[in-house]
Amino acid sequence: MMDALSLARWQFGITTVYHFIFVPLTLGLSMLVAIMQSFYYRTGKDLYKEMTLFWGKLFVILFTLGVVTGIVQEFQFGMNWSGYSRFVGDIFGIPLAIEALTAFFVESTFLGLWLFGWTRLPKAVHLACIWLVALASSLSSVWILLANAWMQVPVGYVLRNGRAELQDLVAILLNERALVQIPHTILAGFVTGGLFVLGISAWNLLHKHRADLFARSAQIALVFTAVASLAVATTGHTQAQETVATQPMKLAAMEGLWETEGPASMSLFALHDRENMSSIREFRMPYVLSILAHNNLTGEVKGMKELQAEMEAAHGPGDYVPPVAIVYWSFRLMVGLGVFFILLSLRGLWNWWAGKLETRTGYLRVASLALFLPFAANTAGWMVSELGRQPWMVYGLLKTVDGVSPVVGPGTLWISMAGFTVIYGLLAALGFSLVYKFARPARAGEPPRTMAHLDGTHAY
Repeated sequence: MMDALSLARWQFGITTVYHFIFVPLTLGLSMLVAIMQSFYYRTGKDLYKEMTLFWGKLFVILFTLGVVTGIVQEFQFGMNWSGYSRFVGDIFGIPLAIEALTAFFVESTFLGLWLFGWTRLPKAVHLACIWLVALASSLSSVWILLANAWMQVPVGYVLRNGRAELQDLVAILLNERALVQIPHTILAGFVTGGLFVLGISAWNLLHKHRADLFARSAQIALVFTAVASLAVATTGHTQAQETVATQPMKLAAMEGLWETEGPASMSLFALHDRENMSSIREFRMPYVLSILAHNNLTGEVKGMKELQAEMEAAHGPGDYVPPVAIVYWSFRLMVGLGVFFILLSLRGLWNWWAGKLETRTGYLRVASLALFLPFAANTAGWMVSELGRQPWMVYGLLKTVDGVSPVVGPGTLWISMAGFTVIYGLLAALGFSLVYKFARPARAGEPPRTMAHLDGTHAY
């Protein structure tokens, strides 16, 4: 039987991973819809209006699912993690309140104006509405990431009566962890949205459906994805170097590094024996980890054995090593997919430059399947960030075992987990069916499908 702590962790992990499908996707898709409408505003071409309507409808579906699934997260803080809520409440109150205002007032208000304002608002004002939705989506993420960055690297607080209380808001806003984590996460969302547009466009091009619309959509998505994926790699490197300084145990787990090394080698493959704190069948590249961590060939990187001893000296007896195998392989999955996204987008740009984007069926097949891969990369990155911090809920201050609600038993958690699973399963089925309905190519002999504009004046 699983205890309350394990069940609470599973429940939060499952619901968060599900919610995190929609967050990065809507970040990127909202920006792309705004870019497409900007082309329509500048050129007046109906093709860009059709493009905006098509992708805008998918964005609205996904945005709605993201809002619904995100509400559950905050309920879980109070129900399952009351110890954590009590400890961080004074710190988290400000960013979470502002995030709620941003998401539910700014985003929702201007999304409503955009949806129903096509014939009621001046073109420039209407365009501004979708840009405000896109910018508010990114700003909403900033506040959540500020809160998460504080869990990773606590700053600007004072401990009083067993709680962390706010002492310096500016320090929290300028947290070095946040400054590297925010751009990396938002840019990953842009990659997710770009590959979503590219994948569905490639799917339609394979079936020779609306080649004019979907070829242009693919071209916009390729430029957007190529720039974003290269930027993700750059910000990811910066974030890894910040991790060396603030969370060396996480970095050591990411590399499966048990012994301190200087110069340090990077592990390409290894099987880990956590109980004996060793690795087997390991293949390492000399000097590379020193370069990645310190930008030189001789920098020392501490191993988990030495860091475990330091943690015990500072915080008392305990196991301070995170689940190494999961963190290690999640990191490699994330990085490997990131490299693949760069190559995929650059290859697509080459095909476009050669005038063969619409005829390279092999590439189009790969691109249509690749739209699912960013979700795996995002989940892997989340697991590296959160599991790599274990056993800490707030690094160095609050252990996960101390954050769970003491009065919530396994029975209650099983019931709520079952309920959330059913509800999320129904939402997944509904969301997939709606996206499939509006995104799929028209079948042979099928009457033309109409996606009427909200004002009833535009259809295709």
